[in-house]
Amino acid sequence: MKIPTFTFLSDPMPEQISQITALYRAEGWWTADASDNPEMVAGIIAGSHCFMVATIGDEIIGMGRAISDRASDAYIQDVTVKDAYRDQGIGSEIIKLLVERLQGDGLCWIGLIAERGSHEFYMGLGFEKMPDSTPMLKIIPA
Repeated sequence: MKIPTFTFLSDPMPEQISQITALYRAEGWWTADASDNPEMVAGIIAGSHCFMVATIGDEIIGMGRAISDRASDAYIQDVTVKDAYRDQGIGSEIIKLLVERLQGDGLCWIGLIAERGSHEFYMGLGFEKMPDSTPMLKIIPA
């Protein structure tokens, strides 16, 4: 197995934007018509507290990001690893490095919403279910 490199990305190149878009699509988070906007991807990266990619050579094989108010709270989201690279500890390392970065930046309340079937992964990394909480969403059409 080749050892991945983990990097905080702030100014992505066009090919990196293309690969990140493909990761969003592979997870079903974006449809083709809603995600053909490189400027939006660059804005997501720039607007995040931090955005991490895992790479082997020039191939982005995983990603994750954190958003925050930069004062007290942060949320981890968009964590994924390509199918061919799963179960190798890459996702765990992405989470570990994001948490370390957030803690280093003084943020101690770190939340996330675990997708169906993924809560045990996050619990194994020290996250706990939030008692008496329900994730909620409001989508406003563009």
